[in-house]
Amino acid sequence: MHMVDALLSPAVGLATSAVSAAAIGYSVVKVKKDEFCEKKIPLMGVAGAFVFAAQMIDFTIPATGSSGHIGGGILLAGLLGGIPAFLSIAAVIIIQCLFFADGGLLALGANIFNLGVIPCLIIYPLLFKPFLKNGVSSKRLTAASILAVIAGLQLGAFGVVLMTTISGITELPFFTFVALMQPIHLVIGIIEGIITAAVLCFIYRMRPEIIETANSGERLEKVSTKKVIIMIAAAAILLGTVFSLVASEYPDGLEWAIGKTTERTTGTDTEIEAEGGIYDITSGIQENTAFLPDYEFAGNPENALGTSLSGLLGAAVTFGIAAVTGLIISLLKKRKEAGNA
Repeated sequence: MHMVDALLSPAVGLATSAVSAAAIGYSVVKVKKDEFCEKKIPLMGVAGAFVFAAQMIDFTIPATGSSGHIGGGILLAGLLGGIPAFLSIAAVIIIQCLFFADGGLLALGANIFNLGVIPCLIIYPLLFKPFLKNGVSSKRLTAASILAVIAGLQLGAFGVVLMTTISGITELPFFTFVALMQPIHLVIGIIEGIITAAVLCFIYRMRPEIIETANSGERLEKVSTKKVIIMIAAAAILLGTVFSLVASEYPDGLEWAIGKTTERTTGTDTEIEAEGGIYDITSGIQENTAFLPDYEFAGNPENALGTSLSGLLGAAVTFGIAAVTGLIISLLKKRKEAGNA
C-alpha cells in the first residue's frame, strides 16, 4: 500500500511529510523520557528486518487478480510497544523508498503516516492494548491482533483515498476508488491479522515476558531474548532471500484498485503518472539513491539474484538503522541521567 508521487499534490505530500516528521520527533522524545531497556535494541533491529523481508512477499488474493503483503505495524507494536514500533516501521519505509524506490519520495510522509502512525500510534493504544488490559493470553492476543490489523489497514486504505482525493491531480473518483480499496484491504487485513497473531502467539509461548512488557510499558529485565532474536533473524533471512522469490506477481491492493478505478472511469487500465517540477526532482533523487529499484538489478529484472540480494541487504540495513537508533536513544538517556545525578 505504498503510495507513489503521482497520487499526491505537492501541498498534500509536503503536509503529510511534516506530520510524519513531527510524529518521529515526538516518538524519539517520548522514548527518551520513558523507561527504554537496552535489551530492546537488538529486538528492534531484528523485528524491523523481519518486517522488511516479510513485506517483500506478496500473497495472492484468490479470484481477484490482486495480491497483498503485511504492513507490520501491529506486529512490531505487539513486540516492542507502540512508539518503538513506529520508529522501526518508519525506518523500514524510508529504506524501501530511498534504496529500492518502493513508494514515492514525495509520498514518503504519507506512507509513514498510513503504515506507521495509524497502526502504531492510534490503533495499537486504542484497540490492541485494551484487549490485553486484564492479562495476556493466546486467545486475547489473537483477537487483538486480527481486529487491530484490520482496523489499521482499513484506516490506512481510506487515508490513501482521502489524500488522493484532496490532492485532486488524478481522475480517480472518490466513491469508486473507496469502494474498491476498502474491500480488497479488508481481505488483506484478515490474512495479515492471522499472520500477526500466529507470530505473536509463537513468541508469547517462547518468552511471554516480551509480549507482556511491550503491553505494560515495563522494562524488559532479566529475560534472555537471545533465542527469540536468533529465530527472528533467521526467519528474516529466509523470507528475504528464499520466499521472496515465489511472491505473487499480481498487483498489490492499491495498484489493483487504481487499475480497476481507471478502467471503470476511462475504459482503459492506464498507469497514473506525474511529470515536471517537484515530481522530476523527487524521481531524480530516487534514481540516484536506489541501488536496487523495485528489488531488482537495473536493466536485468529477470535475474532472481537481485530479489534475494534486495531481501538480504534491505533486512541488514533495516537492522542496522533500527539498532543504531535504539542505541543512540539509550546513550542520550544515560547522559541525561548522569547529568541529573
